[in-house]
Amino acid sequence: MPSSNPLPPKENALFKRILKCYEHKQYKNGLKFAKQILSNPKYTEHGETLAMKGLTLNCLGRKEEAYEYVKRGLRNDVKSHVCWHVYGLLQRSDKKYDEGIKCYRNALKWEKDNIQILRDLSLLQIHLRDLEGYRDTRYQLFRLRPTQRASWIGFAMAYHLLGDYEGALKILDDFRKTQSEIPSSFDYEHSELLLYQNMVIQESGKLSDAVAHLEHYQEQILDKLSILETLGTLYLGLQQWGRAESVYSELVKRNPENTLYFYKFLEAKQLTGGDAVVDVFDNFQKQFPRAHAPKRLALNYATGDRFRKLVDAYLRHGLHKGVPPLFVDVRSLYKVPEKANIILDLVLSYVEQLKKTGHFSQSDAEKGGPKEPASALLWSYYFLAQHYDFLSDTQRAIDFIEAAIDHTPTLIELFVGKGKIYKHAGDVVEAFKWLDEAQGLDTADRYINSKCAKYMLRANLIDEAEETCEKFTREGVTAMENLNEMQCMWFQTECALAYQRLQRWGDSLKKCHEIDRHFSEIIDDQFDFHTYCMRKMTLRSYIGLLRLEDVLRSHPFYFKAARCAIEVYLHLFENPLKDVTPEEELNTAQQMLCSGSSTFVLFKSREEEKLNVYVKLLYCEKWKIMESTSTSSPCKKHYY
Repeated sequence: MPSSNPLPPKENALFKRILKCYEHKQYKNGLKFAKQILSNPKYTEHGETLAMKGLTLNCLGRKEEAYEYVKRGLRNDVKSHVCWHVYGLLQRSDKKYDEGIKCYRNALKWEKDNIQILRDLSLLQIHLRDLEGYRDTRYQLFRLRPTQRASWIGFAMAYHLLGDYEGALKILDDFRKTQSEIPSSFDYEHSELLLYQNMVIQESGKLSDAVAHLEHYQEQILDKLSILETLGTLYLGLQQWGRAESVYSELVKRNPENTLYFYKFLEAKQLTGGDAVVDVFDNFQKQFPRAHAPKRLALNYATGDRFRKLVDAYLRHGLHKGVPPLFVDVRSLYKVPEKANIILDLVLSYVEQLKKTGHFSQSDAEKGGPKEPASALLWSYYFLAQHYDFLSDTQRAIDFIEAAIDHTPTLIELFVGKGKIYKHAGDVVEAFKWLDEAQGLDTADRYINSKCAKYMLRANLIDEAEETCEKFTREGVTAMENLNEMQCMWFQTECALAYQRLQRWGDSLKKCHEIDRHFSEIIDDQFDFHTYCMRKMTLRSYIGLLRLEDVLRSHPFYFKAARCAIEVYLHLFENPLKDVTPEEELNTAQQMLCSGSSTFVLFKSREEEKLNVYVKLLYCEKWKIMESTSTSSPCKKHYY
C-alpha cells in the first residue's frame, strides 16, 4: 500500500538514497539526505522520512532522539508499513521482541506481501519459539518465493520443529523433485540436506526407512563418518546385530581411541561382561597395539587375577612414562573395593622395590634388565598421595606428597596436588598457599594461574585473586572488567560466593547479575544464526543449536549463580538492614579496619533496601523457588 503522503520524484530519489545509505551503514550521509527532504516546508512532517531518520540515529547510538523521530513519523503516517517496520526494528534492537512482532504485524496489515517484513517477523518468531506463527510466516514466504531454496527449507523446518514429521518430509521430497540438475558428487549443501532429511526420518520413528534412505543416497553424502555412525545407531535400534557389529568394527578402525565405538561394538555383540568382553578388548589391543582405549576399557570388565595382571601392566606403563593424570584415569575403578585394594597393593609394592632395586618387582631385577627411570618412584608417591586423598586419609596423603616433593622439589604438579589435598580436607587457606607456591614456579602457565586464583577466591582473597589474573588479562583494563568481557564465569561464580561469605551482599549480587547477563547475551547471539545456518545449509547443527538454547539456563554456572543470588535475596528479606547514624557507621568502619577486614558494605538508605527486596521478589518469580529436600543450605530452597 503506497504512503498516504507520497513524495515527488526529486524527494523520492533522496528517500531511496537514505535506504541505500542505511543498508551500506553510511549513516551520516543518510542523515544529510533526510535533512534535505525535511527542510522542504511541504514535507517537514513526512512520516516515512522521519522514521528512517530515527532508524539512522539509532544506529549512531542516539536512542532517545531515534524513538522521538520514529514515533513522530508514525503519528504522521500511521498507515505506512515503512513506519511500522522501522518501529519494529527499533524494538528489536532494544530486545523487546514481543513488541517488535506487534509492529511487524501492523506493518503487514498495510503491506501483507512485503518479503523483508515477513523475513524479519519469522526471525523474531523462531527466536521466541513461536513455532505456530513461524510456520504461518514461512508459508507466506514460501508462497511468495517458491523458487528460492531458503523458502522450502524454512517451511520444512517449521513443520519439523512442531513435530509434524510427515509434513516436513513431504516438503523436502517435493523440493528435491523441483531440482532439475543432478547434484555433483562434491555438493556439500546437497549432502547436508540429505543428512537433515534422514534426521527427520529418524525422529519420526521410521528407522527402517532411515536405513533405506541412507543406503540409497550414501554416494551423494560427503560426510562418510556421519553415515557410519548413523547406520550403526539405526542397526542397533532395529536389532540387526551383525550389521551393527560390522559398522562399529569399521568405526573402531577409523578411530581406536573413541570409547563410545567400543561400547557400541559390545552392544552389537550382545556382551555385557565377563571374560568374553575382556577377550574382545584383548583382540583390539593386538590389532591396535598403540591404542590406549582398549587397554583401559578392559580394566572395567576384568576381575580377579586377570584384572591384577592387566592393571599391573597398565600402571607400570603409566608410572614409567610419567603420566600425571594416571590416578584420575583409574579412579572410576575404585567403585569396586576389590579392585581398589589390588591397585593399592601393586603401587605399594612398586615403591618398595623401586627403593631397593630400581625395578617395579623383584623378578624384573633378577632378569637383569635396565632399571626404571628415577621419576618412576616420584610418580608412584604422587599416585599414592592421590589414592589416600580420594579415600579421605589426609595424613597419609600428605606424607606421600611430601615424600614426592622431597624427591623432586621443582615439579609443579606436586604442589598442586598438595593444595588439592588440603582443599579436600577443608583447609582453604593452606590449599591456596600451596597453589601460590606452584604458581610461583611457572608464572607463564595460564592453567596454574587460573587454579591459583580459584583457590584464592575460596579463601576469600578477592583482591589477591584479581592481581593474579592480571598477568593474563588485557592491559589498560582492570582484571575484573576484562574477565567480565570475556564471560569468564568460573571466576565470577567463585567471586560471588566469596562476597556472599564475606557478607558483601551488593557485590555478590552484582556478580550474579553479570553471569545472568552472559546467559542472556548467549541467547541473543543465536539471532545471528537464524539466517546464516539456513543460507549455509548447516541444518543439523542449527537444530542442535536451537535445542541447546532451550535448555541453556540449566548449565551449572547459571545454577550456582542463581542459587547464590536467591540465598542473598532471601537473607536480605528475612534480615533487613537497618538505618544507622553517621556516628554508628563511622564506628563500625573503624572496627572493621582495625580487625584487618575489608568486608564492610552498607546500604546507604532504606530505599536501597526496599529496592533489593523488590528485586529479590522478581527473582523468586523468575526462578520459581521450590522447597528442597536438602537442609544443608542456609537458604533451604531450590530453583529450577
